Amino acid sequence: MTTTPEGVSLGMPQLPAPAYPDDVRARLEADAREIIARYPDSRSALLPLLHLVQSEEGHVTRTGQQFCANMLGLTTAEVAAVATFYSMYRRKPSGDYQVGVCTNTLCAVMGGDAIFAALQDHLGVGNGETTDDGKVTLEHIECNAACDFAPVVMVNWEFFDNQTVDSAKRLVDDLREGAQVEPTRGAPLCTFKDTARILAGFPDEREGAVEAGGSAGPASLIGLRLAKGETQPARVVHPRGEDPQNERPSGPAAEEGE
Repeated sequence: MTTTPEGVSLGMPQLPAPAYPDDVRARLEADAREIIARYPDSRSALLPLLHLVQSEEGHVTRTGQQFCANMLGLTTAEVAAVATFYSMYRRKPSGDYQVGVCTNTLCAVMGGDAIFAALQDHLGVGNGETTDDGKVTLEHIECNAACDFAPVVMVNWEFFDNQTVDSAKRLVDDLREGAQVEPTRGAPLCTFKDTARILAGFPDEREGAVEAGGSAGPASLIGLRLAKGETQPARVVHPRGEDPQNERPSGPAAEEGE
């Protein structure tokens, strides 16, 4: 049934999704066949196929869902059930950069709530909304499993650790201006569409991308070192807000007591 933006049913069946243009469909079909061939059961390829169609338009459209259903012999209802379950699949147009501020417990009390509120005001958007220039979509997200680097901001699923209100503002300003921005760890940043294609399982062919794998930081390794009987290191204190965004921190900036 067709509904209004307010969710009120108009009592009319929804029209079929428009098809991709022939050249786009042919390209996506070739990529989809490569993905499907990796799995003994074709329906297991649904998650990467959703990333594939998301890489085409920046979100999972009804056309993309119909494409996945046709390729896998599923119903559109089965595809939609998956696409609407996982938050990584967007159901409306998104910006080039998905800026997610962790507002789960530890990040929140360490400054995540303040960062999110400040970015809403700074960008003039609410949760899940995109700036007028189409560059940044802002959202609050749940735990990123990087609690020892709280508060954490993610951009297209790459980590920006130990953020402050000021550093987060500089980060989004740099993204909108097209300045080079380096994650704290991991591969170089790319657009949301390019990220979706990588998540679909296609290689990241950018120079240095493979070599720039993430690794645990000093704070993450304290427990391991203690378990191994090694000397306990000083607790890491990283004044991230004082560092320019285009510098990748290579180690502790200071130690407690300095």
